[in-house]
Amino acid sequence: MNALIKKITATSAGYAPLVLRIPVGIILMAHGSQKLFGWFGGYGLQGTGQWMASIGIEPGVLMAGLAGGGEFFGGLLLLIGLLTRPAGIVTGFTMLVAIFSVHISNGLFLTNNGYEYALALLAACVSLAVSGAGKVSIDQSLSK
Repeated sequence: MNALIKKITATSAGYAPLVLRIPVGIILMAHGSQKLFGWFGGYGLQGTGQWMASIGIEPGVLMAGLAGGGEFFGGLLLLIGLLTRPAGIVTGFTMLVAIFSVHISNGLFLTNNGYEYALALLAACVSLAVSGAGKVSIDQSLSK
């Protein structure tokens, strides 16, 4: 088990992942909190679940919980640099689902509810999944 944790948390990256982790973690946590708790003008779990069901993502409340949980808790893990690779994979997958289930038919641009923003977050999450958390992280401490 220790070998697995060491492999997941190991990183040879410098300080650049920290610069990416902080804003991406905050953004993902904010979006997840809209879905889960109704914070920052969100609709909460029930409202988001109803909307998801209305666009064919069923069961809506469960899917809202999964999306919100992936964003909120994945974002938190990215922010603090704990289990960064798995968190990057989970949040990246969440963005991939958002792109193909909600945004793709609207084209690229955000002004038309397109996928450019989710694509940028996907790229950041994949980058963190590949690089790891970097020097300033809990992962770095755990891997030693």
